[in-house]
Amino acid sequence: MFNLANIVTLIRVALVPLVVLLFFAEFTGHHLWAAAIFTAASISDWLDGYLARKLNQTSEFGAFLDPVADKLLVALTLILLVADYATAWFILPVSLIIGREILISALREWMAGRGHRDVVAVAFAGKVKTTVQMIAIIILLASDPAGPAILWQTGYVLIYVAAALSLYSMVIYFRGAWPYLIPGRAGKEPQ
Repeated sequence: MFNLANIVTLIRVALVPLVVLLFFAEFTGHHLWAAAIFTAASISDWLDGYLARKLNQTSEFGAFLDPVADKLLVALTLILLVADYATAWFILPVSLIIGREILISALREWMAGRGHRDVVAVAFAGKVKTTVQMIAIIILLASDPAGPAILWQTGYVLIYVAAALSLYSMVIYFRGAWPYLIPGRAGKEPQ
């Protein structure tokens, strides 16, 4: 249960409160520190997966903990950012991203309970969404809303791209799961 890959994931979970504390700190450069810790946590997402595969340390605990750590990191940080960018134009894509995460997590849980976890395994579109989302969050964390507009505007654009990719990847996951969601068709091959 406690292998190197899982320890890296646990560290990612532990970094979430640190991002929160740094975000609300009142010293000069606190936004940059919050962005740096978030970046380290984001990189750890790649690292734990790499270690699990390379060292053959995949486990049920890791398969459970990794997406939970990701959701905690992203959802809580997006909610924090709403404090700095409290406009409908920012809340809209954040709501779409968080709503999609809840729906896909529920879908994966439901499909796993029916023995079809592989139908909703992470797709390439989901990986692209995660990458764009992380870059957007890092830019927005590092930017002071009162600072140069080009920085936070870039973050805004990328958060909208991430929201669009979130919806696109959600459609892909639900399309794959659709034959298993229709009563009487469970387990049949999609047509």
